[in-house]
Parts: sequence; C-alpha cells; structure tokens
Amino acid sequence: YKRNGELENVFSVKEGTALARFRQAQLEEGRIKERRPFLASECNELPKAEKWRRQIISEISKKVAQIQNAGLGEFKIRDLNDEINKLLREKGHWEVRIKELGGPDYRRVGPKMLDHEGKEVPGNRGYKYFGAAKDLPGVRELFEKEPVAPPRKTRAELMKDIDADYYGYRDEDDGALVPLEQEYEKQGGASSAKR
Repeated sequence: YKRNGELENVFSVKEGTALARFRQAQLEEGRIKERRPFLASECNELPKAEKWRRQIISEISKKVAQIQNAGLGEFKIRDLNDEINKLLREKGHWEVRIKELGGPDYRRVGPKMLDHEGKEVPGNRGYKYFGAAKDLPGVRELFEKEPVAPPRKTRAELMKDIDADYYGYRDEDDGALVPLEQEYEKQGGASSAKR
C-alpha cells in the first residue's frame, strides 16, 4: 500500500523474518552446510580447516572436469580457468593455516604439478591453464617451445672470416668502384662550384 507518498511493502518485512527463522531452524537441524570463512585466518580449529581444504579440492576437481569440454566457448573456458586458479590460491592459504594450527605441511608432502610427459613443471607457482584453456588463442603460443638459439661462436671462429676483403682493401681491384667515384666527384665538384 501507499502511505504519505511512500510505497510500503508489508510482505517483504514479514517474509524476511520468516525466512530468517526458517534458515536458523535448518542450520540447527544440520540441513544447511556451514559456510567457509572468507579468510583462512578466521578459522582456529584444525579439523574445520582440513574440512575446508577438502571442500576446495572437490570444487577444483569439478571445475577441472568441466573445463575439459572444448565446446563451452572461449569466455566460459576462460572464466572456469580463472575460478580454478582462484581456488588453487585459496587452497594454498588454507594449507598455510593448517600448518599454523599444527597440522601437516601439505605444500611439502602434496602432489607435484606434472607436465604431459610426467616431469615436474618448473616454476609452477604462477597462473596455470587447464584442459581446453590450453588450446585458446594466445595461450597456445605460451606452450610452444622456443627455438634453440644457435651456439655462440668463439673469438677464434669469428676472427677466421676477417681478411683484407672485410676491411675493404681490395674494393678497387675489380675496376667497378673507381669510375663510380670519379663520376661522384665530378657531380660534387659541379655542385660546389655553383655555390
């Protein structure tokens, strides 16, 4: 209804309180799961911290399974890859917190990041690409091997090719340079005489 020019919504107030009571009742019954703290430092119990880490790992595995589908489209794949990397960072925060609370050091004993050949990936602390994200434009170029640079030549190998021709001592021997220089000198002399 309207009162004094303002629109009053009576139902939203009643629904809000009813919803709040309903949510509280479900929390007490255990139907609604407890929410993961935004910051790992807010958790002070080791079992709960490990529970949140396991929950993050399950979320990561679900998203990695989803990102394998190349038919999702470029934007959805990029979003999924961003979400996975965010979850990996969050998992790292929880692992640090678990160690602070006296739990195991998962960073040391956890699985290593391996490449397609089974070798450990060097410098695997940064942004990672999963599944179909590796085939996106701009990402493919990151994974291509750079061509091997040719080996550097020693000083002796560089000096081997330096002779009189390198310094231009025999340029006049072929007879082509002298007439060109004479022609240029005539043109230069004519232009300087006009001044």
